[in-house]
Amino acid sequence: MLSPKKMLHRKVFKGKIKGVASAGAGLQFGFFGLKACEPCRMTARQIEAARRCIARAMKREGKFWCRVFPHMPVSAKSSDSRMGGGKGNIDRYVAKVYPGTMIFELAGVTAEVAKKAFGLAAEKLSIKSKYIEKEEGVYVEY
Repeated sequence: MLSPKKMLHRKVFKGKIKGVASAGAGLQFGFFGLKACEPCRMTARQIEAARRCIARAMKREGKFWCRVFPHMPVSAKSSDSRMGGGKGNIDRYVAKVYPGTMIFELAGVTAEVAKKAFGLAAEKLSIKSKYIEKEEGVYVEY
């Protein structure tokens, strides 16, 4: 499971996910990508499940990039605890994903393989997403 090695603050505020992504919104490394259409807090388990689907569909050929990392801790208290007593222990790590963020990228495979891989990965995620393709310097969204 993905988690950060070092943390500046052990527990953080929840925060809001407003606006659209400006940085990390385009294809930077590969020719095919999966782009988020909704805001969400994507868990490390979701990212890992999607990564495994992509690796199996690619049959481990080509190059793969994961553009999101779960660096934000989420705390949880047990259900039988009373009110008060402070914040709970860290339960999991999430990545804040803004609409328009490129989640995954692929290169070195055919368009059919990439589309199939991202279709399987999109089912594992809790948000709507788009398949993006770079054709001769022009982005094509599906």
